[in-house]
Amino acid sequence: MKKMKIIAVIPAHMASVRFPNKILFPFFDLPMIEHVRRRALLSSSIDEVYVATCDKEIESSIKSYGGKVIITSNSHQNGTSRIAEAVENIDCSHVILLQGDEPLLLPRHIDSLVNEIILNKDGDSWNATGPIESSDELDKHSFVKCSINENNRILYCFRRSPSFSSTENQSLYIRKILGLIAFKKSFLLEITKKNPTRIESLEFIEQMRIIENGYSMISVPVSPSLPSVNEPDEANIVIDYIKNNKEQKELLNKILKKTVKY
Repeated sequence: MKKMKIIAVIPAHMASVRFPNKILFPFFDLPMIEHVRRRALLSSSIDEVYVATCDKEIESSIKSYGGKVIITSNSHQNGTSRIAEAVENIDCSHVILLQGDEPLLLPRHIDSLVNEIILNKDGDSWNATGPIESSDELDKHSFVKCSINENNRILYCFRRSPSFSSTENQSLYIRKILGLIAFKKSFLLEITKKNPTRIESLEFIEQMRIIENGYSMISVPVSPSLPSVNEPDEANIVIDYIKNNKEQKELLNKILKKTVKY
């Protein structure tokens, strides 16, 4: 059997509608995406970490820190198609997509994802998911939720809950979709060549292309759910989270290779 080789790719571009140039927004003297890249490197479960981008500003920034960059087309509509182009000629068995706007990424969450891949090498795709923490989150459209069965297979993805049972009951089978997704490489190249599906397009949920075409996507439960940066005011939320969380402070000191005083 061919040896498993798992790589991580961070798709990135400058043209963010709600927060222009956010990917290079500075957190503690480092661009946001560089926090993600360095945290990924702290995981012992992956072989390489790349940034895939069409923008010279991002390429220059990452290379200045010694990172590996793959230049892609500027015509991509989502991060999944961008990483598919990036890895086409890379020797690997599996690809993990990391979102560049999630600077609180925990290396142990990557390890959990990889453990699930090892347990089910022939699976199509895996998505880290987090717990629902309040009833308001069930109908908050700014992030995607999913329903799962008893085998942790993701059945459907949505922005507002279609269920009517209590929050306590819904939390048993509804989880948050997190920006940590893994694909078998051959499947990634296959699914990105298919046309966008109806629910994917209408609801703006990339994962639905996998589900609508009948492929498997496995929920990998991790905790805690961590805030990402979609709008400018969310940057301060992330900064406060780091300042008030022991694990985050320790990780920050590791990636900066110095002790930060608050």
